[in-house]
Amino acid sequence: MHSLSDYDFELPPELIAQTPLPQRSASRLLHIDGEQLVDRRFADIVDLLNPGDLLVFNDTRVLKARFFGVKETGGKVEVLVERVVDNRTVHAQVRASKSPPAGARICLAEAFDVVVGERVGEFYTLVFPADVFELIEAHGRLPLPPYIEHDADAFDETRYQTVYAKHAGAVAAPTAGLHFDQALLQSLQQKGIGFAYVTLHVGAGTFQPVRSENLAEHKMHSEWYTIAEATVDAVRAAKAAGGKVVAVGTTSLRALESASQSGVLQAGSADTALFITPGYVFKTVDRLITNFHLPKSTLLMLVSAFAGYDCIRAAYTHAIAQRYRFFSYGDAMLLTYNV
Repeated sequence: MHSLSDYDFELPPELIAQTPLPQRSASRLLHIDGEQLVDRRFADIVDLLNPGDLLVFNDTRVLKARFFGVKETGGKVEVLVERVVDNRTVHAQVRASKSPPAGARICLAEAFDVVVGERVGEFYTLVFPADVFELIEAHGRLPLPPYIEHDADAFDETRYQTVYAKHAGAVAAPTAGLHFDQALLQSLQQKGIGFAYVTLHVGAGTFQPVRSENLAEHKMHSEWYTIAEATVDAVRAAKAAGGKVVAVGTTSLRALESASQSGVLQAGSADTALFITPGYVFKTVDRLITNFHLPKSTLLMLVSAFAGYDCIRAAYTHAIAQRYRFFSYGDAMLLTYNV
């Protein structure tokens, strides 16, 4: 059983990608082929997949979920919407010198007031005066990850979304999908590779490090997902024909595996707090496209469970030596499930 310190590593700060490359598919791809580590370009993914394989994408769309505001007392507030509950209500992180009580009003973006409701764990309930999605889109700011040091600009607003983003609700991008552009998608389709979609709204908890040395004590953050019957049918058909199910990103993988806990993938919607660590037996996903993850993170543990702990340690050591770009705007890996 591994402990938290087993998932730490030293990363030179200059390898944290601060901006995306001009072309999405121009990023690098580290292909783990058995015990071999092969340096490629992301566009090579077309050659590394076979006709009949199925790519499963997360089609969530990132909200402009960050707001700056003022309390009635004049104190400054920063709000990060974590989850849209309904068209007037959200759960949010609220940073302020003094926690606002239930019933207090906060003016956000000098544009509208929200009313503070009850606490839900670490989050505050905020009641909006009109449609949540419209107000967020009109007045919010794109919430770039904490390790990106610039404020989001117009380029980020395009590039921190996947080209197939559809259902608004995430506060962080499913970043493995950022490498796909329309030309690459067309090339994959022409080769006979199938596409299917899940929706998992990525929460801010994806950036939180694990703090307990004993991993069994870690409480996983919860995220909402939905899987349509058409996706279940596509997975079933691909496997029946001998194709591989390739998750595009850890969020797609978490949705698929969360919906496979009975042993068979099932359609539906639910919250998932599935914490995948080495020893987990994967039920649906055969291959994984993923970026490089933060030290001591649940995602680093997940990929170690998928490809093998020693394999991932070797891959990260290689990636650092070869100056790969890390995290959300960085490069990617292609992994195969190592049973």
